Amino acid sequence: MKSLSFPFSGSAEDSARSLLLAGRLYNPCSFLGMHSVPNGKLVRVFQPYMSRVWLRTLSGYQLMRCVHQDGIFEWEGEGIMHPYLLRMENASTKMIEERHDPYAFPAQISGHDLYLFNEGRLLQAYRMLGAHQVRNHGVTGIRFAVWAPNAERISVVGDFNHWDGRVCPMTVHDHSGVWELFIPDLPEGAVYKYEIRSRISGEILLKTDPYANIYELRPNNAALIPAEQKYNWNDDDWMARRKGWDWLHAPLNIYELHVGSWKRHPDGRFYSYQELADHLIPYLQDMGYSHVELLPISEHPLDESWGYQTTGYFAVTSRYGSPEAFMSFVDRCHQAGIGVILDWVPAHFPQDSFSLARFDGTALYEHEDPRLGYHHDWGTYIFNYGRNEVKSFLLSSAHYWLSIFHIDGLRVDAVASMLYLNYSRKEGEWLPNRYGGHENLEAIEFLRALNTMVHGEFPGALTFAEESTSWPAVSRPAYLGGLGFSMKWNMGWMNDTLDYMRHDPIHRCYHHNELTFNQLYAYTENFVLPFSHDEVVHGKKSLLDKMPGDGWQKFANLRLLFTYQMTCPGKKINFMGNELGQGHEWRVGHELDWYLLERGPHSGMQALMRDLNHLYLNTPALYELDFFTEGFSWIDCHDVEQSVISYQRRARDGSFMLIVLNFTPVPRTGYCVGVPESRIYQEVFNSDSVHYHGSNIGNPGKINPTRQPWSDQLDSIIITLPPLAGIILKTADD
Repeated sequence: MKSLSFPFSGSAEDSARSLLLAGRLYNPCSFLGMHSVPNGKLVRVFQPYMSRVWLRTLSGYQLMRCVHQDGIFEWEGEGIMHPYLLRMENASTKMIEERHDPYAFPAQISGHDLYLFNEGRLLQAYRMLGAHQVRNHGVTGIRFAVWAPNAERISVVGDFNHWDGRVCPMTVHDHSGVWELFIPDLPEGAVYKYEIRSRISGEILLKTDPYANIYELRPNNAALIPAEQKYNWNDDDWMARRKGWDWLHAPLNIYELHVGSWKRHPDGRFYSYQELADHLIPYLQDMGYSHVELLPISEHPLDESWGYQTTGYFAVTSRYGSPEAFMSFVDRCHQAGIGVILDWVPAHFPQDSFSLARFDGTALYEHEDPRLGYHHDWGTYIFNYGRNEVKSFLLSSAHYWLSIFHIDGLRVDAVASMLYLNYSRKEGEWLPNRYGGHENLEAIEFLRALNTMVHGEFPGALTFAEESTSWPAVSRPAYLGGLGFSMKWNMGWMNDTLDYMRHDPIHRCYHHNELTFNQLYAYTENFVLPFSHDEVVHGKKSLLDKMPGDGWQKFANLRLLFTYQMTCPGKKINFMGNELGQGHEWRVGHELDWYLLERGPHSGMQALMRDLNHLYLNTPALYELDFFTEGFSWIDCHDVEQSVISYQRRARDGSFMLIVLNFTPVPRTGYCVGVPESRIYQEVFNSDSVHYHGSNIGNPGKINPTRQPWSDQLDSIIITLPPLAGIILKTADD
């Protein structure tokens, strides 16, 4: 960003003036601003909406000469104060305004940061690009910076310059593709966009800032000048504990939540982040959840996308409040012992013309070839992971949420679509990699870089892969050839389990393998067992409505399902409303059906989830060895005829719990179960309890061993199995 030693003269000056007025001046600092001339200094400004302009000098304000009727003013002489101040008379209102000239200030972005950005290794690009309140030569203003290498000209436009792209053109940093401009005296909250003239087509584009921290409320989409962030965090204890957190052996019980539809005001208004914290945090504590996972709260234009078609990768959606309000929400969660996980979407982005799509008139963030760059299923563009600047953009987005907002983990959406070039594509609709395979090598490299960064920069923070294929080592370290995620959603377990539960109990004996198959691969990854939002939308029915049978059996089946989930190896996640036993699918435009809690079966379901959650959190045998074969063993997985399974879960200290599940509506008295130790047992949980609106069949009191081996176990006990229910047993003297 170098200005000329002398101003243009003759035809060159006329050409520069013409380019400026036509909105095509590539390097505005070469024409505007202050330049050395034989008689001292020449200051040239472009103010098309001002009738007169004065320049402040050591001898006072000097009237500048209008050299062009469209608003070009000049003054030549000595004694110019730097950075110089302009006094201007508005042509329409005749009001006098004072402000500094943007072209009086040098560039601030360092060559080192530009180098790292172009190399794909700038992890905090959000501090370089976007709009930032800074001081430049003692003057406070906003430094704008944007990446658009194929632009002929870029201008910052807003109400402050009448949305006129000629007024505030930016200057490019050599061959980096990064444009910069410092504009003094802009107010907080002012709206702005970038006007981009494509060097390829000459097209004029109006784009919102990809690195903005706050946007207008939809349907508007301009970025806003951010306030200086001064939030004082009070979660030091939480953050210190997280650094040393042994998450492999810790309980992890996640409540998946969509902010806009958990609860709403009676008139349909959203809860603010503050109101959400007031109501949600006590609920999570009472219900026994360790973490909340928020569906994407990054800015997005369409409510019905649930946040998964993101346009603001560095901005909290303004639907629910300010960035500082969201910081307070996270802070309060941490102080209450609740972790916060975000859904994050680096797999694709929407086609909205105001955002990333063909940002500078070319396929900049996406691939030019639709066989690489377009998702037919979702109507979205795929990021070009092989472009270094896109890699910097995405890595910086992840860093932003974890650093600025103290987020505890990122659940990466649609990982399978990133890994495979032929994902959901027919023959001829995709291009192979350089080796002829279907693996997206650039996406693999990006995911490894992402996870390496997260685990290195933010100890104790987690990454979760929503990955539905058999891709190996998703949750194994990148240095061992894995993708590096902390955990992977176990979609196979979820699909098999729900398929099994849909069967009428009389037919379940023919599908017994759907319950047992998971143990053949359960320890190949660090798995999370999900019943997520994706399972209760788009005609899939609610979990309750998936269950067979009459009303009582549906609730009993659902209680049994949750008992199975909470006692299986793997961390847990449930979508909001599962705990209520909702009868219809999730509706993004409505709050949950909280009124259902006035009805016994639904309040019983909530009570069951509360008790199961707290039992899980307080029982090491149910979580310490989730990812290790030592933590699980079958007692009997062969009782196909009666559709009963039994197994034990163990902790590192050798303590254990016995789980017996009856997947038929037939109560079974005198049922023999093998036990690993000849001790007295007791029932500590029964999903058929009257407290959960069950039939209250169970095993009160002590259960003595029979002194008879059974199912390859040292001893056995005789119990009663309630219908469509699960029971959890422990030794009575523990």
